[in-house]
Amino acid sequence: MKIIVGLGNPGKQYENTRHNLGYMALDKISEKLNIKVNKERMAGLVGTGKYKDEKVLLVKPLTYMNLSGNCVVRVLNYYKEKEANLIVIYDDIDIAVGKIRIKKNGKPGTHNGMRDITSKLGTEEFARVRVGSGKPIYDQDLAEYVLSGFRAEEMADIDKATTNACDAVIEILENGIESAMNKYN
Repeated sequence: MKIIVGLGNPGKQYENTRHNLGYMALDKISEKLNIKVNKERMAGLVGTGKYKDEKVLLVKPLTYMNLSGNCVVRVLNYYKEKEANLIVIYDDIDIAVGKIRIKKNGKPGTHNGMRDITSKLGTEEFARVRVGSGKPIYDQDLAEYVLSGFRAEEMADIDKATTNACDAVIEILENGIESAMNKYN
């Protein structure tokens, strides 16, 4: 089974913020695979389905970003899945708005949600799809920035990036992470 986790914060006030790019990309995956993410279980919203004979679980942690690991660990333990079957989608300030980057593994960087996941899993060996949220354009507090909405001129790039993140995950499911990295990085 592939477990695809989109990181974000629950609640209407966070819906269209930079920190919710993982949720936004997961919504597109949900639509494309026709898997509803609407059951509250294991500290997240989940939906199960199949894609080309492989079982797929889509997950939106409801633990708030900084405690995302609580949900991810519960899901992996419940389904007795290895980290090798995990794909996490999240926002990244070190990537320009509209761009994505795919990695097989690696350090969590400054992203608190990823720090929590790697800390609680005890490994950095799982796939990531990072969606660019860009850096603040003026001297703005980082927490304030990632919880802010998008400027009107960024919306087309955000739509493109979340669509590319969706397509990259489909590419991973179909042809593996190397193929996705070659195609989208």
